[in-house]
Amino acid sequence: MANATYEIPGKDATNPSNVAKADMKFEVVILPVSDVDRAKEFYQRLGWRLDADFAHGDDWRGVQFTPPGSGCSIIFGKNVTAAAPGSAQGLYLIVSDVEASRKELLDRGVKISEVFHGAGDKYSGADEPYLFGKIRVNGPDAEHGSYRSFASFRDPDGNGWFLQEVTTRLPGRVDSATTTFASASDLASAMRRAETAHGQHEKLLGKRDENWSDWYAAYMVAEQAGKELPQ
Repeated sequence: MANATYEIPGKDATNPSNVAKADMKFEVVILPVSDVDRAKEFYQRLGWRLDADFAHGDDWRGVQFTPPGSGCSIIFGKNVTAAAPGSAQGLYLIVSDVEASRKELLDRGVKISEVFHGAGDKYSGADEPYLFGKIRVNGPDAEHGSYRSFASFRDPDGNGWFLQEVTTRLPGRVDSATTTFASASDLASAMRRAETAHGQHEKLLGKRDENWSDWYAAYMVAEQAGKELPQ
């Protein structure tokens, strides 16, 4: 079959900058499980929001959960995927404090690894693959660099999850026109960082900043978008 090109009326499809952009929000990941009720109990224990549990006779069942602060959900059930149970690996949960998030899961009775980080530019090793290679070094990244500290756990079927600590996004990773915070905790952390930075700003200014709310907003948006921070 010949390849087809679809154009948006009024746009020049040969020039990518002229093609209209439609929002495409990543919404759902399908998890393959062998025991639906066991999986449901596990994800409830994580403290995730139960969105739905639908069944159609004995042939089909779908269960949906959403992690706190996430715009993406998981679905598992009966006859929702042909993938082998436990074959979903490398699923990342972004957290602002990996050690605090790990402790929360431990308190919920979840078996989880120690916090670890990668071995610099060495990517070949005996450990389970993750974003920065196959060598795990115990403890968080020495400088607590964003994207650099992890912990891992599995659900009862072996589907593999990582916690990844992200405090500041790399440039271009956040649309500054639609900056959002995933949770109240993330927003509070950003406000505390802005408060500290604003204190330095007022010292440089030599007086109280009457437009502090505008400054806070500009700082928090720039931080998320990975742009130069206001001074």
